[in-house]
Amino acid sequence: MHKESVKNRILEIGIIPVVRASSAEEAMTAVHAIRLGGIPIAEITMTVPGAIETIRQVAKTFGDEILVGAGTVLDAETARRCIDAGAEFIVGPGLDVTTIELVAKAGKIMMAGTLTPSEVIAAWNAGSDFVKVFPCGQVGGPSYIKSLRGPFPQIPFVPTGGVNLKNAAEFIRAGSAALGIGGELVQLAALQSGHPEIITETAREFIAQVKKARESLAASSAHQLEPTKVRS
Repeated sequence: MHKESVKNRILEIGIIPVVRASSAEEAMTAVHAIRLGGIPIAEITMTVPGAIETIRQVAKTFGDEILVGAGTVLDAETARRCIDAGAEFIVGPGLDVTTIELVAKAGKIMMAGTLTPSEVIAAWNAGSDFVKVFPCGQVGGPSYIKSLRGPFPQIPFVPTGGVNLKNAAEFIRAGSAALGIGGELVQLAALQSGHPEIITETAREFIAQVKKARESLAASSAHQLEPTKVRS
């Protein structure tokens, strides 16, 4: 896919499911469940056994129906192998400039991991397309994203870690471009018990939360733009 198309899909959906599983088979089941729930995006983490081959399989099986990415990518060489396997976006838990540069040269989307304002600046200046904030839930959650949006209104933040159904809407209202959601969406227990439909239903619930929050923001913005009526 074209880089701009990948970016637009992430922004449109607003949810990046983080797939951590104990086997490649479980990961494929999770991707299928997520897709049925209305989220055409899946981040396969490098902690999945055979992760790179799983990325290749997802890309081959689903084609453009699923935007597949690689997560927990620690270095440029791993990023290159993931891209060769079909990954359209690369996500790091931390900031590695060499990886950002390689992904940019490959024409793919990069989400570098950050936590502090200094790391945010470094990631953005290095060319990261999105800036992941991890672990966001442990440092203030939505209020931390809102604080970062003050000095960095131009940066699309993707909070990850601590995002759940209770606070997803709040994260969106705080200014998040998209949400990285792991175990709260891709529930390992549901996979291991043979009930992927739980993941499908949870995906639908997250989609609804994001949609509701965005509608609320749009309504609020429209209200603020309304001209003030002068009383005669």
